[in-house]
Amino acid sequence: MTKFSCGICSAVWQKQGKTNCWSADRAQAPVKPGYCPSREHMPLIDDSFHEYRGSSEDAKIARVATVVEGLCYQPTPGSDTINARWTRVEDTIAFAKLMGYQKIGIATCIGLLDETNRLARILETQGFEALSVCCKTGSKDKLELGIAETDKVRPGTFEPACNPIAQARLLNSAGTDMNIIVGLCVGHDMLFSKHSIAPVTTLVVKDRVTGHNPVSVLYGQNFYYKRLQSKPLEVPSGRKATKKKAKKKKG
Repeated sequence: MTKFSCGICSAVWQKQGKTNCWSADRAQAPVKPGYCPSREHMPLIDDSFHEYRGSSEDAKIARVATVVEGLCYQPTPGSDTINARWTRVEDTIAFAKLMGYQKIGIATCIGLLDETNRLARILETQGFEALSVCCKTGSKDKLELGIAETDKVRPGTFEPACNPIAQARLLNSAGTDMNIIVGLCVGHDMLFSKHSIAPVTTLVVKDRVTGHNPVSVLYGQNFYYKRLQSKPLEVPSGRKATKKKAKKKKG
């Protein structure tokens, strides 16, 4: 199977201003590169696109998302250029309104409670019911995960574990129509999305160093973050989140 990589087409875009998949005139379209997924997988692509037809939830989400994408831009009077006009928060509100959603859940990191409160107030002003659940809900000790004391942020102190499955189940029980992730950790966001019944979108991606702006790392590869392209990121081998074997009880 081909190891496809659409990212490499960035060079094609920079030189021609278009790629094979974004060309109105197919006769003038750039040639499909050898790493293009559509070279060998058009049946899969066509079958996937078929999911957007009909009256299923997936089809409705696809259509509404496409409409919102169009609404995010506005033409410049007297010019053929367009400008973006909506933030991600506005995109999210427009999408929820067009989908007919009423109850919106927020799965938040405890470090972004203020931002979550601000978001909830905005959503409520826009006519939604907003429910939020913190990642540390239930205050379960991290040690119960089977990690070592040294794996804590501050060894020797009490640290509650993140509980994304509980976040999802609580919002499931509340019957939310859509859930929003606000700053969940890598991995915890996966578990939340996996266990959420309602569709999930991400508003804030946690990045402790860049002020929750992880794309800045990609823009900074020519200076500070060039190290990420030159050598492997070192992760201490001793810090493995492996489950400790339970001791057999005597008797």
